[in-house]
Amino acid sequence: MLLITLAVLLFVLKLRLAGVLLVIAGLAWVLAWSLPITSLYLGGRLESQHPYKLPRDLPRADVIVIFGGNTQANRANWFEPYNRATAVDRIDLAEALYLAGRAPRILISGSALDGKVSEAQMIARLLRQRGIPDSAILLENNSRNTYENARFTDIIMRGQKLKSALLVTSALHMPRAAGSLQKRGIQVTAASGAPQIVLPLNNPPELWRPHLRSLEASRTIIKEYLGLFGYWVRGWL
Repeated sequence: MLLITLAVLLFVLKLRLAGVLLVIAGLAWVLAWSLPITSLYLGGRLESQHPYKLPRDLPRADVIVIFGGNTQANRANWFEPYNRATAVDRIDLAEALYLAGRAPRILISGSALDGKVSEAQMIARLLRQRGIPDSAILLENNSRNTYENARFTDIIMRGQKLKSALLVTSALHMPRAAGSLQKRGIQVTAASGAPQIVLPLNNPPELWRPHLRSLEASRTIIKEYLGLFGYWVRGWL
């Protein structure tokens, strides 16, 4: 949309050739990101950096840290319709880690997305409903992005004298999230969720045919690549 908007501006300025080239570039961009092969390759490169492991195969740590994500970005599979009831992978994984004795406490980070109830409070409520004791839960209610997740988590961990963390977030988000915590001197072990950029078993899309949900997935994939670059430039990684 940005490229096409610029193209219209160039047409108004009578720079027709440049405008046509921008229109072609904009359409080519949309076409490329609508192909499942693009999401599978570029999304897979991020997800493969921290592959999913069973809780029993992960080391023990001082605390389990959850970066909030009970949103559409936390869907089980980007090639399938979003279902809020199944967008709880991080909660499931944190619960499994706690029950496996990987850490005695769970620190949840995330501010309110809408209204006055923070994402951390919503996740904590679900964990309590599953039998996790309130005494094992720490809340960080102020962070609005990954940088603040890491910053405020670091403050709480230092105050509680916690040095090592099992970080729970999506595999797609893990490179930026883990890097942000490691930059602050925290000993981080990635506890990634299962890959989201994988072809479903039922009715998988054709790799080289445009697919709407592949285009939707591009939003998160592009965000992570831009985020990694931006965080690196600012010295946050």
